[in-house]
Amino acid sequence: MSDVGVIFSLFAGTLSFFSPCVFPLLPAYITHLTGGKMEDNKIMVDRKKVVLRSVGFIIGFSMIFISLGASASFVGKLLMEYRIALMQIAGLLIIIFGLQMAGFLKFKFLMKEKKFEYSNKSKSMFGSVLLGMAFASGWSPCVSLALSSILLLASSTDTLNQGILLLGFYSIGMAIPFLVISLVLVYSLKVIRKINKYLSKLSFINGVVMIALGFLVLTGQMQKISAWLSIYNLFPQ
Repeated sequence: MSDVGVIFSLFAGTLSFFSPCVFPLLPAYITHLTGGKMEDNKIMVDRKKVVLRSVGFIIGFSMIFISLGASASFVGKLLMEYRIALMQIAGLLIIIFGLQMAGFLKFKFLMKEKKFEYSNKSKSMFGSVLLGMAFASGWSPCVSLALSSILLLASSTDTLNQGILLLGFYSIGMAIPFLVISLVLVYSLKVIRKINKYLSKLSFINGVVMIALGFLVLTGQMQKISAWLSIYNLFPQ
C-alpha cells in the first residue's frame, strides 16, 4: 500500500494546506509566529526569522501528525485478525469523507471543529514548535477529513513504519507550501487573495481523489496496484 498511499498522503497534505479554513488564516499565523506587522500590503518582518519560526511550526505539527499515524498503525496491528473488515470499513469512511469534502454530502457532525487555544505570541523557536503542536491538536474541519483518511489508511498498513511514513509525507505536503507562501508574504499579501479564488475548486479536487482512494481500499485494488508497482520497480527500464 505504501507506493500509492505515500503519493496520496503528500497530495492530501498539500491540499489540506490550501483548504478554505487554513490558507486564508496564514497571514495571522505568520504574524503570530514572528511578531511581525502587516503594513504596505506585506508582513514587515525579517526573512530569516520567518524561515526559522516556520520551521519550528512545521516541526510542531509534524510531531503530532506522525504520532497519530504511529498510534493508528499500532491499533491496526493489534486488530490484524480483522484486517479485511477494517480495510473495507476504512474504504467506506474515506469515501464518505471525500463526498463531504467535495460538497456532495452535508453532514454537520463532520464539520465540528476541535479547539485548542494558544494565545501567547511565539517569542522563540520553542514557542513556534508549541504553536505548531497546538495547530495540529485543534485542526479545522477541512483538515480533519483529509487527515482522518490518512489515519484510516495508516491503520491498515502492514507495519508501524508504514503508518509513520504516510503521516510523514502528509506533513511534508503541508510543510512545503507553508514555508514557500510564508516567505512570499514578506513581499506581498496579494498571493493570498489570488489563491483564495480557487480554494473551493481545490477542496472539490481533494474530495474526488479521496473518493477514488476509498474505492481502491474498499475493493482491495490498492494492494494489487502497489504489488504491481513493486514488481515493476524490480525491472528498471
